[in-house]
Amino acid sequence: GGGGLGGTLPYVLGFAGVLLLSEALWRLGLHCLNRVDALGIEHLYVIGMDELFAKDAAFFHDNFAGSLTKRVLSFASRFEEFVDTLTFSVMGSFVPLAFASVVLWFYDPLLVAGLLVMIAVTGVCVLPLIRRRQALVGEREEAIARVSGHVADSLMNMDTVRAFAAEDREAAEHRSRVAESRRLMLRSWDYGNLRIDTLVAPMSVLTNVLGLVVALALGAADHGVEAVIVAFTYYSSATRIMFEFNQIYRRLESSMTEASQFTELLLTEPTVVDPPRPEPLRSRAGDVRFERVTFAHGGGEPLFKDLDLDVPRGTRIGLVGRSGGGKTTLTRLLLRMTDVDGGRILVAGQDISRMAQADLRSMIAYVPQEPAMFHRTLRDNIAFARPGATEAEIRRAAEAAHVTEFADVLPEGFDTMVGERGVKLSGGQRQRVALARAILRDAPILLLDEATSALDSESEILVQDALWRLMEGRTALVVAHRLSTVAGMDRLVVLDRGHIVEQGSHQELLDADGAYARLWQHQSGGFLDDSAAARVEVRGS
Repeated sequence: GGGGLGGTLPYVLGFAGVLLLSEALWRLGLHCLNRVDALGIEHLYVIGMDELFAKDAAFFHDNFAGSLTKRVLSFASRFEEFVDTLTFSVMGSFVPLAFASVVLWFYDPLLVAGLLVMIAVTGVCVLPLIRRRQALVGEREEAIARVSGHVADSLMNMDTVRAFAAEDREAAEHRSRVAESRRLMLRSWDYGNLRIDTLVAPMSVLTNVLGLVVALALGAADHGVEAVIVAFTYYSSATRIMFEFNQIYRRLESSMTEASQFTELLLTEPTVVDPPRPEPLRSRAGDVRFERVTFAHGGGEPLFKDLDLDVPRGTRIGLVGRSGGGKTTLTRLLLRMTDVDGGRILVAGQDISRMAQADLRSMIAYVPQEPAMFHRTLRDNIAFARPGATEAEIRRAAEAAHVTEFADVLPEGFDTMVGERGVKLSGGQRQRVALARAILRDAPILLLDEATSALDSESEILVQDALWRLMEGRTALVVAHRLSTVAGMDRLVVLDRGHIVEQGSHQELLDADGAYARLWQHQSGGFLDDSAAARVEVRGS
């Protein structure tokens, strides 16, 4: 007994060593796989956002922010599931199958041939069904994206939902979308269960029967019962893998479908792109010229046709006219949020389509009609215009825009989080923050689109004074519906349905008794209020 134990000890120790080695290799493999997962997810997150940043404004107008958020996050996060399924399920099934083929080959190559033929036949039969299910899974994922988009849309506009007592209506719309998503989920799952599995199951049985028949034939020859047991065991393992294939592929399919839906969005090339070799910025002079500009929204009737407008350096231009006349569109064309259909726009003598977009926009400070706020601190929102600005510079810009009047009384001052889209601030406060951002930008060209429309009269007078100081020595294009806010501009341009119908100073246009005079009379009742008159007199002197 002692001798027997001594004789087997080396084998026991060898077996233990193999187990320890396999455990070490397993841990090493997981260590490497964890890094593949982490680096892959990081890389895909970066690629996803880089691709979205490269898109033009029209892309974001046509897609739900919530849907895009869900898709770009899933694009990266599902990578872990994909890699793990590929490693543990697919490769974990392939290795035993390959080992079984080697073992069966030693008994008889016919066993291997029979197994591979049955697997191939099953694959050929299932392939068309898989393609059909891929389409069903695509519809399911699109429905889930629509649910995400509606959730984000409702949450971002919750004040409006409550103001119109629309909670029940929005909840009903949510239930409807979720029900549609559930219907498409069940349809894709049932297709796998009732169509694919019902085909794979009999093929698995047939494969087992074939293996048993071949094994019995071998056993009846010269391999004995050993061949029957080995062949049937490995055939059973192979058919189990075939049967589990649907579940394995379903996990892969879900990951790949979400990724493919995001990549399909990326296949649409942006219409506004930098030229292959952008011209370097030669000057930071602020002169702007629109030369025979033609533009139409979405391929419709042209809004502008052969429009010419010259804005010399340091000139302050007021863009006025009825809604829909093209005032805001002009500012977006200058920012190159969209490209002109004909003609060209020059800034400092350079065609903006030949410049890098970043170089062009570095010359412009823009205050839109609806100021955009990030869910960050008040300081961060102002400093967004110039991230390297000092605390003193941020403070000066805030004082010039009268932000300090409300910021200094906040519990956390400039460290106060403004909420998503600035919901913690009033409309007037958001406009002041946007103006502070423009002041901090310190760019040679100012684009102001109804920049003071949300301010009360007292605040507007204060901010207007700050804006007049800011506009000194800069080129300014100011869109306004309240004519008193632009009456003191160097030149007023009256737009109507994409055409310049009049231009000149405030007094010249009043004397002309045309479209501007009628607008002025409509707003002021034929009289110029004292504050506006004073501003016109001061700017004209």
